Amino acid sequence: MQSDQVDRKIEFQTEIRPLLSRTCFECHGPDEATRRGDLRLDQKEGLFGVDGDGGVVLPGDPASSELFLRITADDRRDLMPPSKSGHALTSDQVEAIRTWIQQGAIWEEHWSFISPEPPVISGGSPSDLGEIQADSAVDPIDRIVKSAWSAEGLKGSIPADRETLLRRVTFDLTGLPPTIPEMESFLADESPAAYDRVVDRLLASSAFGERMATAWLDLARFADTHGYQSDVDRPMWAYRDWVIRTFNENLPYDDFVTWQLAGDLLPDATADQRLATAFNRLHRQTNEGGSVEEEFRVEYVADRVHTFGTAFLGLTTECARCHSHKFDPISHEEYYELFAFFDDIDESGLYSHFTGAVPTPTLLLATAETQTRIDDLRGRIAAAESAIGVLESAESPAFEAWMDDASLAVTGDPLTPLIPGLVGDYPLDEIVDGQLENLADPARSGRVSGAPVPVPGIDSTGLRMDGENNLHFPGVGEFSRVDPFTIALWVRVETVADRAVVLHRSRAWTDAGSQGYQFLLENGRVSWSLIHFWPGDAIGIRTLEPLPVSEWVEVVVAYDGSSRASGLSIHLNGDAVGIEVVRDHLTKAITGGGPGAMTIGQRFRDRGFKGGEVDHLRVFDRRLSPVEIRHLHDDEALQTPDPDVHELRAYFNGSVDPAQQAARLELQTLRRELAGVIDGTREIMVMAELPEPRESRVLERGRYDRPMQVVQPGTPDRIRAFPAHLPPNRLGLATWVTDPEHPLTARVAVNRLWSIAFGRGIVATPEDFGSQGMRPTHPELLDRLALDFIESGWDVKAMLRRFVVSSTYRQASAATAESQAVDPENLFLSRGPSARLTAEMVRDQALAASGLLVRKVGGPSVHPYQPAGLWQEKSGRVYPQGTGDALHRRSMYTFWKRTSPPPSMMLFDAAKRDVCVARRSSTNTPLQALVLLNDIQFVEAARVLAERVMSGTASAQAADVDHAGQIEHAFRLLTGRKPTGREREILEQLHAEELEVFESDPEAALAVASVGEPPRHETLDPARTAAMTVVCSTIMNTDAAVMKR
Repeated sequence: MQSDQVDRKIEFQTEIRPLLSRTCFECHGPDEATRRGDLRLDQKEGLFGVDGDGGVVLPGDPASSELFLRITADDRRDLMPPSKSGHALTSDQVEAIRTWIQQGAIWEEHWSFISPEPPVISGGSPSDLGEIQADSAVDPIDRIVKSAWSAEGLKGSIPADRETLLRRVTFDLTGLPPTIPEMESFLADESPAAYDRVVDRLLASSAFGERMATAWLDLARFADTHGYQSDVDRPMWAYRDWVIRTFNENLPYDDFVTWQLAGDLLPDATADQRLATAFNRLHRQTNEGGSVEEEFRVEYVADRVHTFGTAFLGLTTECARCHSHKFDPISHEEYYELFAFFDDIDESGLYSHFTGAVPTPTLLLATAETQTRIDDLRGRIAAAESAIGVLESAESPAFEAWMDDASLAVTGDPLTPLIPGLVGDYPLDEIVDGQLENLADPARSGRVSGAPVPVPGIDSTGLRMDGENNLHFPGVGEFSRVDPFTIALWVRVETVADRAVVLHRSRAWTDAGSQGYQFLLENGRVSWSLIHFWPGDAIGIRTLEPLPVSEWVEVVVAYDGSSRASGLSIHLNGDAVGIEVVRDHLTKAITGGGPGAMTIGQRFRDRGFKGGEVDHLRVFDRRLSPVEIRHLHDDEALQTPDPDVHELRAYFNGSVDPAQQAARLELQTLRRELAGVIDGTREIMVMAELPEPRESRVLERGRYDRPMQVVQPGTPDRIRAFPAHLPPNRLGLATWVTDPEHPLTARVAVNRLWSIAFGRGIVATPEDFGSQGMRPTHPELLDRLALDFIESGWDVKAMLRRFVVSSTYRQASAATAESQAVDPENLFLSRGPSARLTAEMVRDQALAASGLLVRKVGGPSVHPYQPAGLWQEKSGRVYPQGTGDALHRRSMYTFWKRTSPPPSMMLFDAAKRDVCVARRSSTNTPLQALVLLNDIQFVEAARVLAERVMSGTASAQAADVDHAGQIEHAFRLLTGRKPTGREREILEQLHAEELEVFESDPEAALAVASVGEPPRHETLDPARTAAMTVVCSTIMNTDAAVMKR
């Protein structure tokens, strides 16, 4: 071995760097926290020093190189790597390092961090390609593969037979088996273009998008529930439909990436571009009691970083969350620079338990018809608001007449309240039998929970709250977001609280996203908000100054029904005060999550008004004008001998003028109609930037409560520095990652596409193109394909077409003794691809063969068969098994509950979808056979398939029925070919034995012949159906059925 190494060139990229990475980088790599001796072997300067000074390698002189001396040291104290590290170098590895140094110690950057360059392709003419078909050999794929064979002493395999090839390519491009008419058509077409036509047909089918989307959804961590312990449903299937649609429409891959990362930031972003950003929101979410909102918000942002790194860069970015990456050039600080790109949305770390509100930001999923109606109503509302504005400002003879009538101007009609609209008037002077008197409506008294302490109030007695007791007012204050209203309450505080709930009508705080309206104290300042889901679907304002301490203050909060922050107001002691807008985006209902009454002093899982005092609550079902609010406070503003005409005009407009009251009623009716349309329209989580960027910081050890230095959005410099001219947001990041010069993006993408066709990527670790991942088996081919992919306009269909029409792909998969010995894993592609069908393909094949498969594309997830009790065990819920078509949709539409995924698909290695997964595991267990033999989905499919092949025989009930023909038909449907003589013999014998068993046990026969929901074929003999069902079930279990050759 040592003499061989002297004779050949030792490559740093393929032999030395991986060796250093595995055995040295842990202590002498990128992570400064674990670095020993201030030595970095992952950088050129660390190995060779600066200007040849201070390095541990002296090119050409192993004996003078500290690196070589330490790996060959006799003294265990000096030996590297140390024994306690768990690493050791073999003699061959030591010799490789010595030879590399002797040969000049040529340094190269890690291969995947260097932009791909066009390779020089060797390999001769098409006629040199052995037994591979010469008509496709001009493609660089075949030339480069052939060159690798020559180096390894391999020869290619013969072409696959046409039945095998058709089944292979149909599964690879659609995830479904070919039909018998498709088989017959292809076998009968002897033209040279027959196969190309098949490929084009498959690429054009709607099933192509479904097959491609199934693979992508693993990366996107798509699921139908939030995960964690409650794991409640969340409807995200519109994103799945988008993925299917974009693959079918062949959206260029760079756009596919950009839309998902930053579609909302594109100029004049379309609904589809915004919908694509749901990709970033597919992570797990929690609402567990006691959870810290910020802790989980940080978890969600981190998940986006990890998903971005895995899906688009093929890097393990998560390794740098708590410290600098130990093996790849991603520092701890650079991780949080990436983090900053995804940190800038208005979201909560917890979702709503009570209301089911979709966590913000969201996109309304309106149909074209609904959107037209919404646009029309918004136009009418704008016109109505404009008309009211004209009425308010125009000269008004009615106002002048009203002003001239002294008897009405200041005193009003004795039978009419001076300030109309009072629906709740609670002096809070005394508690009688746990009730609080309502002077405005005695039938709707308030209620007391706990024991508030009476204290001296404004006129008589007020109440001191302790943060746990409360006052609640059933039937009063039940306002929607289109209802104007005003609430006045006297309050007194002794301290400046960082947070205190004074008054609200909502359910639990974090458990309901605070849905409703709320008057809080935040650092002593009055906060007034209407909320659908906090923080992204809400309007809110807050006073600039805190309430004065130790004195009674009348706080009046009002709202005009507009769903805008400008429609909110806060008055203290009758006067408007300076405020800041906290949120200004309310789009959906503020009433939800079950019954709830307006409450003072306390809210479930929140901080109540501890030590605060309250007195005299008044509630109006209209927004009061400023002069009315002052009058509430001093009882004089409307009766002053020298009134402010401007203020009285506002009072007249809102309280007296019939024309304006009618106009406002019409406006409210339109707003209510619009709210009904919008509230009834589904929405989906998407991305949307905050108006002002959030300050992002490095988090010590990744902990949310250990913020360190501030960072700006950026990317790892040694991979590719973030250009200064790009915007520091997700759109800039998308531009960075799709730059044609980026070393990773195209390589990662074509490698994933290659694995779809060949079962394994050119890089076998698609999740890790870093120094710990596998090197490409054909680096020149990977680079050639990456460059061609970019040059094609990132054309996914064209690239897949190129793969499947190549001679390399079209080889037979059977291994010769020679290829098995030299290349047991088929790394060098000396034979065609062979792999077990994916979990989805196994089930979909059974449904397709039986004729049960429902080919509808898109729509909500469905609930097919699964064993009873699994959901109850996990979350106390009953699995809502579907009926009819819902039982037989393609597997990609199966409802995916994160804590209890579909068990049969998990047994066939489907990804759990808790996190981004670039590569599924592959296992072989007896449980897989048990599923195929016993799962009702497969037994039902076998029964219906049996009926299908039997009903196609004219003499299905006759003594001379053609069982052999029926068996052959079933075999072709499940395997894509006719059975061999031996297979036919075994299956016919099995049928005869089973028929004898079932004819002797009619009850058992009827049970088998009736399995599943579809009704039994009444004209068929149950014993014969049952026997053929067993045969079909057996075929489903064969290697020929579950393997793709």
